[in-house]
Amino acid sequence: MTISLILWTLAIIALTAALALTMIRLVAGPNTLDRLISLDTLVAVAQGGLGVYIAWTRDTTPVAALVALALVAFLGSVSVARFRVGDNVGSPEETLS
Repeated sequence: MTISLILWTLAIIALTAALALTMIRLVAGPNTLDRLISLDTLVAVAQGGLGVYIAWTRDTTPVAALVALALVAFLGSVSVARFRVGDNVGSPEETLS
């Protein structure tokens, strides 16, 4: 077993662990902002996985997809954050205060 194989295996394990933790936050997030952040993290993990694939295969063809994914993720996050409505809007507690 070579050192590079160990490093590739560690990278895949780290990405898998990050994906699992992100999915837990996505499902159990108490509010929409937590879910939004977990979706951002999910895209970041996907970018990391794509980067590991690019480094492993030494093929630069998917770099355009990596850049496009980063751009779409950024624009999506900004637009959702801009138009996000609070979780307590319209609740009875808010109307009483």
